[in-house]
Amino acid sequence: MSAVAWIAVGSLVAWGWLLLGQGFFWRTDQRLPSRAAPDRWPSVAVVVPARDEAAMLPVSLPSLLAQDYPGTAEIFLVDDCSKDGTGDIARALSVRNGGLPVTVVSPGEPEPGWTGKLWALRHGMALARARDPEYLLLTDADIAHEPDSLRELVAAAETGGFDLVSQMARLRVASVWERLVVPAFVYFFSQLYPFRWVNRAGGRTAAAAGGCVLLRTETAVRAGVPEVIRQAVIDDVSLARAVRRSGGRIWLGLADRVDSVRPYPRLADLWRMVSRSAYAQLRHNPLVLLGTVLGLALVYLAPPVALVAGVLGAGPVAAWAGGVAWAVMAGTYMPVLGYYRQSLWLAPLLPFTALLYLLMTVDSAVQHYRGRGAAWKGRTYARPEAAPDQ
Repeated sequence: MSAVAWIAVGSLVAWGWLLLGQGFFWRTDQRLPSRAAPDRWPSVAVVVPARDEAAMLPVSLPSLLAQDYPGTAEIFLVDDCSKDGTGDIARALSVRNGGLPVTVVSPGEPEPGWTGKLWALRHGMALARARDPEYLLLTDADIAHEPDSLRELVAAAETGGFDLVSQMARLRVASVWERLVVPAFVYFFSQLYPFRWVNRAGGRTAAAAGGCVLLRTETAVRAGVPEVIRQAVIDDVSLARAVRRSGGRIWLGLADRVDSVRPYPRLADLWRMVSRSAYAQLRHNPLVLLGTVLGLALVYLAPPVALVAGVLGAGPVAAWAGGVAWAVMAGTYMPVLGYYRQSLWLAPLLPFTALLYLLMTVDSAVQHYRGRGAAWKGRTYARPEAAPDQ
């Protein structure tokens, strides 16, 4: 066989493993469990870190204010040195809309060794714990919740015995680039952290989606959160690992009633979203980066190239193996496209999207070695820490 044929066969073998041996990552049926109401509704403090979120709050904050929760709940919005009047807008929305009580605080610039979001969470969680809530809902300022969102999260945690319940918010898909890139973001995340493995009692895989995390307060204290993850750029995965290390049970799934309202209309916007933390995910290790690039090339780029090369003369084995691998790849992508209500005809374009992610990851490493590190909303973390392994 030709070298192209061997590469195509290798890619096909890899797809056989991914299809059956990677926790059925491609399925989208890990949704918030339907639970009966608990005997007693525990108190909840909602902590919202917000930096320059004046455009997002009029959409997201009213959804929190309107939560239909039978127990006691209140909101702590932490204005992280915003320059656009985020805090004032939050106060005005609270007065105008009513609903859950809101406290707005501004902790100032983060101390050395802290990322901005975790510094804000530290102050919000400390203020909330003074009220002795049984749960903390950590949610971002660009996340909108349906009125029963909090009630369903608490019911799942209480009746399921979970210490952390997290939902991956449905991201916006409106522009052409969002349709091409956003569903793949969820696809690749679930491939890295198969939800079934995350949700398995006693499993080693741990992950969460930072936009919507319900956490038992006593578990947060026991795990030392957020102090133990204060430098983490990938804070949601770091949080889940800290909870699991402390003996807590975690659950992660796709959301049906929690949505991200932040737009990413241009490729440049999506590029920044991915590249700011991609190299941190690889622990800033050039060998891991090299392996990731080669792996992406073998798994995602080789099948269409082999199919074309086989048709043009590299032989029937290359064409057959490349075509089957490409078909399996597209088939595993279809459930995520269905979840996002997108055309299934986008599935064969996954190799092109994977190439974009490969380039974003390489760019993330280049920015790191240029000393720019992870940049977000005017702050740069030159040497951020990835989520800890242990």
